[in-house]
This record gives sequence, C-alpha cells and structure tokens, in this order.
Amino acid sequence: MTSTAGGGTAPSGTADQLGFKAGMIVQELGWDNDTDDDLRVAIENAIDGDMVDGDYGNVVDAVVLWWREEDGDLVDGLVDSLTDLVGGGVIWLFTPKIGRPNAVDAADIAEAAPVAGLSTTTTTTVSADWAATRLVAPKTVA
Repeated sequence: MTSTAGGGTAPSGTADQLGFKAGMIVQELGWDNDTDDDLRVAIENAIDGDMVDGDYGNVVDAVVLWWREEDGDLVDGLVDSLTDLVGGGVIWLFTPKIGRPNAVDAADIAEAAPVAGLSTTTTTTVSADWAATRLVAPKTVA
C-alpha cells in the first residue's frame, strides 16, 4: 500500500500480492456501497478485465467475497461462493477490519471455513477498512 495525499492508503500492488494475474476470471460476490472501490479497480487492473457477478454461470479462477457480520450465516455464504469456483481455486473473503462496523471475528471465519470445506491459509490487511482472508477449495479429482 502507498500513502495518498489525504493520508489514506491506496491498494497499489495489493491485487498482485493477493495473486491476481492477467487473464484470470474473478467472480465478485457481496458487493455493496461500502466496498473499497480502489481495491476493486486494482483487482480489475491486475486481471486485465472486469470481475464477473454471481450470474456468470461458468467456471472462475477465484472469488472475491465481501462479507459483513450482518450478512447472515458465513458458512452459507462460503458454500454459495464455491458454486462456480474451479477445484483448487481461491476465495478471498474480504471483511471489515476489527473495530469497524460489521466486522467479522476471526474465530467465526476459522470455524466456518472447514464446515464449508475450505482451508484458511492467510489473513492480511488490504485497505484502511478491509481485511482479506485467503480460503482454498479442495482440488477435485479428475
């Protein structure tokens, strides 16, 4: 992240650090007016295209899931995010940072992920208001 003139942070390089590459198909779920637009643009720049929505209907390489405490059952949200994800694909669960409205407790994520059949690998700060947790889906046997 780099500092901006206003003292905030911009997600410069964050999309690359999260592993987004040109040509990837990334599905975005849970978008709302509180999502970080700079981070969204950085991801779309990294993949050299637009993210697709829940109606895409084809296999995707990764899912960006914006999730807030008020969004309901996290297990259900994670299971729904697996619908179009390729086996071995990655879900980036973006949640408000602790101390922000609708923050999701790390223990809730750690509990929900295995129930949904996912493994948690890392958590990082991606913007002033959002944290990201990397969840990996099991690889499918061909």
